[in-house]
Parts: sequence; C-alpha cells; structure tokens
Amino acid sequence: MIMKDKTNKDKQISRRGFLPIIGSGLLIPFLGFSNSIPEEKTNPEKEEYQTLLKPDGTTVKVKVSALKTSKVIKKNISNTSFLNWLGKKI
Repeated sequence: MIMKDKTNKDKQISRRGFLPIIGSGLLIPFLGFSNSIPEEKTNPEKEEYQTLLKPDGTTVKVKVSALKTSKVIKKNISNTSFLNWLGKKI
C-alpha cells in the first residue's frame, strides 16, 4: 500500500478553498459595525432653506435664520425696477 502525504495537501490552496474566503470577506460590510449612539440632531430651524434669486438670474439657497437677521432695503418694488435689477431692457 502506498500512503499519501497529507501535509502536502494541506499546504496547497485550491480555487475551492480560496473562494469561500473571498465570499466571507464580502459579507463583512453587512455585519454592522456602526455607532450605536445616535448623533444629536441640529435644530430644524437652522436646516430650513429658502430659494432666492440673484441679479444674474441664478437661484441661491439661503438659510432662513440668515434671512431673519438681514436688513430689508426695499420691500415693494415695481416690475420695471425689478427688470432693471435683473439687467433686462424694457
């Protein structure tokens, strides 16, 4: 009888032995190593934005808290002055 050497078989890594290692490595992100302590939420008033129009015609999102502290120069304007502000000719 011929006896086979098992140590040579244990040292070789075949595709069948290597694929489960790769497969288990791909499952690591699903284990969930996230923080269990929830972060404090900021005040919802600070997160509110309002869309405004700039003179060049583009829009900008501005925080509502910044609008509350801003100074109003002209409250009501006419259509012609608004078009002049935008740079449109009447």
